Amino acid sequence: MSFERANIERMTGYGYGEQPDDAKVIKLNTNENPYPPSPAVARALAAVDVASLRRYPPATALGFRRLAAERFGLQPDEVVATNGGDEALRLALTTFVDPGAAFGMASPSYSLYPVLASIQDCRLVAVELGDGWLPPADLAARLNAEDVRLTCLVNPHAPSGALLDAEAIAALAEGLNGVLLVDEAYVDFVDPSLHHDLTGLVHRFDNLLLLRTLSKGYSLAGVRFGFLLGNAGLIEPIRGKTRDSYNVSVLAQAAAEAAFGDVEHAKASWAAVRRERQRLRERLLSAGFDIPASEANFLLAAPPADAPPAQAIYAALRGRGILLRHFDTPRLANRLRITVGTPEENDALLGALRETLRPRNERC
Repeated sequence: MSFERANIERMTGYGYGEQPDDAKVIKLNTNENPYPPSPAVARALAAVDVASLRRYPPATALGFRRLAAERFGLQPDEVVATNGGDEALRLALTTFVDPGAAFGMASPSYSLYPVLASIQDCRLVAVELGDGWLPPADLAARLNAEDVRLTCLVNPHAPSGALLDAEAIAALAEGLNGVLLVDEAYVDFVDPSLHHDLTGLVHRFDNLLLLRTLSKGYSLAGVRFGFLLGNAGLIEPIRGKTRDSYNVSVLAQAAAEAAFGDVEHAKASWAAVRRERQRLRERLLSAGFDIPASEANFLLAAPPADAPPAQAIYAALRGRGILLRHFDTPRLANRLRITVGTPEENDALLGALRETLRPRNERC
């Protein structure tokens, strides 16, 4: 006898990336930052009085919210702190999408979106991306026709790294009848010469939420800390009604404030990732891989026509202790998502690919 709700019984859970215990494994599969967080994080955690852990943490992470508000030219009541970006996504669905109502997304995209839609028991409306992994021009009209209450759009796109500019996001927010949540998990890795910044749109549109996380750009994936930016009318019901009580721990708040406060350290890691992203892409392109330009900390690579399929390359590299991400879905089945690692990790990958593809390809 099953006690699950019917929608839970029908659904499939999220497929996590491998997290091996072996420190020798080269992990290029879960889009983590290859560089450590700011030394200020260690100092902040060491300064936490262990005896204070018997108390609940600051309920709304006001200290961090003030930092974020100052950074982005907002007010603290336009920021809500969450237990990672994934909690922010879940809270948005809980707050804005009734069970049975419609939730929108572009496809392919972050595979957690449909999982959260199933948990909320809402109707999923997935619109296929066009050329260049960009949304179709009529995306808003198609979502409105389905009476979509909330749309999640990851930008830069995952898993391709394609970037929609602020003008395109503004047009989408203006065109949608429902809430638009732009998932900016990878925005820290965007080339600064593009001057990409959506925070100025928060006060222009009352239906726009921006999701940020400290997992990627600030090297705190193990801490689980994210936040949402939006006008107070969107943020207040999340922070005051649907958010879990004391949802961000004392340790997470201390680490987040320290890492976020040392933005120069974080920027150095973003620049290092961008340099390696360019180098790795150039090497793989010269070896015959098809790779779209990426503004994230990963590349989406299709093997050369005369190479083994992506699944076989994934398995061969895994056997050599190098983990990539393979998605067994129609448009991604012959592509590999490669997290940009350190120079040493990327060189190891290129060497392993050279061996794996030989004699077809000796140019990696």
